[in-house]
Amino acid sequence: MSVLHDLLIRCATIVTVDLKRRVIENGWIAIDADRISAIGAGEAPKAKRIIERPGLIAMPGLIDAHSHSGHGLVRAAGDGDGDLWFRICEEIYAGVATPAFWRAEARLAQMERLKAGVTTAVSLLGGGADVMRTDTPEAGDVHSAATIESGLRTFVAVGPGRLPFPKHFGTERRAVSFEQQMEVCADLIARHDDILARRTGVALILPVYSNAHMELHGPEIRRMSAAMRTLQDKAGVLFTQDGHRTGTIALARDLGLLSPLAALGHSVDLAEEDFAALRETGASIIHNPSAIMSIIGRCPVPELLEAGVTVCLGSDAGAPDRGFDMFRHMAQAMHYHRRHFRDPAVLPEGKALELCTIDGARALGVADQIGSLEVGKKADVILLDGRKPHLWPPVMALNRITHFANAADIDTVIVDGRILMEERKVSHLDLGEVLADAEAEADRAFAACGRMDTRLESPETWTQARRMAGAYRPAGSED
Repeated sequence: MSVLHDLLIRCATIVTVDLKRRVIENGWIAIDADRISAIGAGEAPKAKRIIERPGLIAMPGLIDAHSHSGHGLVRAAGDGDGDLWFRICEEIYAGVATPAFWRAEARLAQMERLKAGVTTAVSLLGGGADVMRTDTPEAGDVHSAATIESGLRTFVAVGPGRLPFPKHFGTERRAVSFEQQMEVCADLIARHDDILARRTGVALILPVYSNAHMELHGPEIRRMSAAMRTLQDKAGVLFTQDGHRTGTIALARDLGLLSPLAALGHSVDLAEEDFAALRETGASIIHNPSAIMSIIGRCPVPELLEAGVTVCLGSDAGAPDRGFDMFRHMAQAMHYHRRHFRDPAVLPEGKALELCTIDGARALGVADQIGSLEVGKKADVILLDGRKPHLWPPVMALNRITHFANAADIDTVIVDGRILMEERKVSHLDLGEVLADAEAEADRAFAACGRMDTRLESPETWTQARRMAGAYRPAGSED
């Protein structure tokens, strides 16, 4: 008796990213419940539901290992003035942002990810100058609820803000200690950390500290680091950080923060001691090629890969000048490092795709379950519409995907075997409602902190070679 599968996908091309890196032409994928049950070519088995349209290219769901909650509603605020951008983030995220703000932003971000084929992401609960909204669990709760509603997978990264403590939150500027923020983190982990079954995960985050910070606050940083590592070990969760640069990875190792479940964002202008720390601990690097920090410094991705370090890709969120289109970030990464070495052989197309599929899964500790199309793995599958002028003729799938595809080419998204989008239609979410709520909450937040004027573009954007707006500075660099 032949098997009747739940779902069958017939494709022009399947890019598996499996151990053999197979690219299968005129193939099929069978799905039962939440798992891939068979992959093959030629005659296909029977199924209750079949997806079959000309030119479909199947690949693993894309993974964005570093982004920020909140950023979707502030977008380009400050018009290029970096210092103003950070002030706006802090005033909104730590001050006037309500649970309705975090809910509206999370729903907007998830809609953007869904439309772009990003099935798994890490989203820091705040950002700017290390503003993590962990005074209460409310922001984390609504973010997790938006993830469940969308059907995608998201790790929400939570942790204490930058020294000194206490931090002050809300319109009433209520003081919150490090210990109180850690209690909120533990609560969120207990209730939401189940990335495979529930699709919500929780990661821990601590601000990046340098030797200069250690001279000022050494005992306190060591105490906080020990408490963070204790909670991470107890809960077995991912640890991440945002904004590493010369020498700070080695310091994080010395503080006991690094392990194979540590994924470190940006990581520019690294020293040999940082390379050594990564090799010793098994920690991973998250490259953000489209971020402003990659303009003011360089993450040495080819060198890290050749040193045996796991590297993955992150968008760095939907603001101030980028989005969740991982195709853009793949292409940006290739050109970024090829230009540095003046060598078009650097960072080949297949490796670029690995950075936001299997390597992303490895960095997040879930490579045995997602990140490639293999029998027994979770059925997280995206389908590209290959019958587009910019994706034609139908040859060299890796080249088409990494150089020419974009988010708008995503036709279908499947997570846990559930079809979330088909032919770019999302039936379980109301796009109009999501957009209206996001607009209203953004307007409310900017009005509440008196920053409506920062959403206007300056005349300096026209006719001249460079504008005079304040330069970007990495968070904490002023300390």
